[in-house]
Amino acid sequence: MFYRKSLEERIADRMAQRRPLEEGKTFEHGPAKFVFISFIVIVVLMHVIGVAVAMHFYS
Repeated sequence: MFYRKSLEERIADRMAQRRPLEEGKTFEHGPAKFVFISFIVIVVLMHVIGVAVAMHFYS
């Protein structure tokens, strides 16, 4: 009576309607790019601060 496509078919239809990814575009989702870059910046800052503290106490 009420026909509904399976989940796999609906996902396949949605993926077929999407435009292809552009060359060199790694993140198509803006917030994911923001989180990734923020994480990298935080890790780099933590390493720089850690090295500075270690140099202060061990020199």
